[in-house]
Amino acid sequence: MATKTTSIALGPELADYARRKVESGEFGSTSEVIRDALRRAAEHDVRLAALRQAIQEGVDSGPPQPWDFEAFRREMRANYKGAA
Repeated sequence: MATKTTSIALGPELADYARRKVESGEFGSTSEVIRDALRRAAEHDVRLAALRQAIQEGVDSGPPQPWDFEAFRREMRANYKGAA
């Protein structure tokens, strides 16, 4: 993969944070700190999109239906006992 150099401006707090991460040995360079942050942001976006999709599927599934918790527990117990 070809590397593209991009210049960014960090405020004093973020620049200090990145410097501390490098000085601690956790990262080899400020660029690594920034790449890690971007990877984490991208992963967050994927998880957020999946959550939003699940919420929309729930909304689209129609009105809520009655649910009997005790019947559910009885069924789970019966299935658990039958699995042994």
